[in-house]
Amino acid sequence: MTLATLLAGIVLLALTAYALLGGADFGGGVWDLFATGPRKDRQRELIAHAIGPVWEANHVWLILAVVLLFTCFPPAFADLAISLHIPLTLALMGIVLRGSAFSFRAYGDSRAAGVRRWGRVFSIASLVTPPLLGICVGAVTSNGGRKAVAATFLNMYVRPWLNLYCVSVGFLALAAFAFLAAVYLTAEATDNELRDDFRLRGLWAGIAVGLTALLVLVLAGSWAPGMQAGLLHSPWPTPLHLATLAAGVTAIAALWGRRWRLARIAAAGEIALLLWGWGLGQFPYLIPSDLTIEDAAAPPATLEGVTVALVLGGIVLIPSLLYLFRVFKSAKTTESP
Repeated sequence: MTLATLLAGIVLLALTAYALLGGADFGGGVWDLFATGPRKDRQRELIAHAIGPVWEANHVWLILAVVLLFTCFPPAFADLAISLHIPLTLALMGIVLRGSAFSFRAYGDSRAAGVRRWGRVFSIASLVTPPLLGICVGAVTSNGGRKAVAATFLNMYVRPWLNLYCVSVGFLALAAFAFLAAVYLTAEATDNELRDDFRLRGLWAGIAVGLTALLVLVLAGSWAPGMQAGLLHSPWPTPLHLATLAAGVTAIAALWGRRWRLARIAAAGEIALLLWGWGLGQFPYLIPSDLTIEDAAAPPATLEGVTVALVLGGIVLIPSLLYLFRVFKSAKTTESP
């Protein structure tokens, strides 16, 4: 394994951490929007309590992935930042609006109207941003926007991401984040009624993840044939798919049986495996058919310097994050009502 491949793997791991942690925060905002029934206020209180202590820290993984990409693979970063500037800008706006609204709702206008207004901004931004992030992933995996076409604005900056395949990946990201949030919230809750509320949401969202993942795989045949071939015809797909299926079934079964900790572990494993499937499916390309990892890599001196900085930074970052989660997420979880 070359140093460039190792750093590309760390980018994927950072994106995985962001999906499992920051993605669940977005999913919490989705359930905030769709809070219903006589316990809707308590549902929103639980979501705010679960997200509040850690949501800013969870963004460190997205920052790490972006910094590694533009430092270690500048041609790929330039390509993606230009061709996907519309969905990336909209996603950035959603991230900023979501975080700002969450803070303003908690610490700003305390009147009921102000709380409702900022809560609405928070939840709508949480609903819109995950599909935009998924659309960007779909555009990376597909080759539709890089064929020989007339150099018009639509062909260069809209059609590469605004198509059925990319939108389906966007819905997969939304379903995955909502699934993670619902499962995590069953473990966060201490009230059995709230646990059952999010248990039901988790069951439906888990089914949606499986169906949208299957849809993405089918549509990839037309829009991302290289990705589909990698996911179906390489030596590694069978064990990966079996592991993903096992994790998904285990998560659903654990939710059904009210095994909250097991459900959380299995759900995180399923989403992580889906992301790793993306990375393996397009390996060794960063941008399929255009740029391999080695072609896009910065000079060796840059890669070596970044590796040293990662090691030194990790010595500070990892223990700090572990301590943060230990302080705020160490409550005992009961396995049965």
